[in-house]
Amino acid sequence: MNPRPDLDPSSIRIPHHFTREMVSWIPRARSAEALALDLGCGEAIHRALCEAAGFGYVGLDYGSPKAPLLGDAHALPFREATFDLVISIAVLEHVTWPFLMMREAHRVLRPGGMLLGTVAFLEPFHENSHYHHTHLGTLNSLRYGGLTVERIAPSEEWNVLTAQASMGFFPKLPRAVGRALVLPLEILQRALWRAGTLLRPDPARRSRTRNTTGAFVFIARRAEGPRTRGAG
Repeated sequence: MNPRPDLDPSSIRIPHHFTREMVSWIPRARSAEALALDLGCGEAIHRALCEAAGFGYVGLDYGSPKAPLLGDAHALPFREATFDLVISIAVLEHVTWPFLMMREAHRVLRPGGMLLGTVAFLEPFHENSHYHHTHLGTLNSLRYGGLTVERIAPSEEWNVLTAQASMGFFPKLPRAVGRALVLPLEILQRALWRAGTLLRPDPARRSRTRNTTGAFVFIARRAEGPRTRGAG
């Protein structure tokens, strides 16, 4: 959680795939002309969140009929340095060339602008997903695009058990039912981790969460000053 959030997460309806912690990192628009790009927007469910932060909303998707704009994340139809904020929620795993998407995100961000997103890790294959990212893969994609990485964090609640139950093992059941079916195993797993910690300090606890998460959250920025190119 951001200790000094611009937005109060408790006063905002949090859309699917977002969390209170993610909302706490969304900046408030610096001017009335500031724009936010919802990259891979689907049905534009993040519009209210972006507008609550004071941004003009631009939603782009490759195929959703309810998207405000249709376009390709590999070749965004916008001028350089157009957006103060780009959000990309559960999209990076679906693009054919994630490095190219990150370069395009960097290009359309204004210097100092933020990229906030999520990417699948131990979720099952879904909707033609191509590249599920480890934390190192996420770091590599962002840096290759020329972005300055601030945070990469695993989701504790959306762990591998919950992700596999909801999207793989029991896809036709309500998410709450699927979660309930794997909850005993999740409780056992956490109990064993805690018991081990009582017996001896466990410096690997955070890495266990990292290694068993369903998805990662990332925060990155386009650096202030002259444009920098990614590696490659």
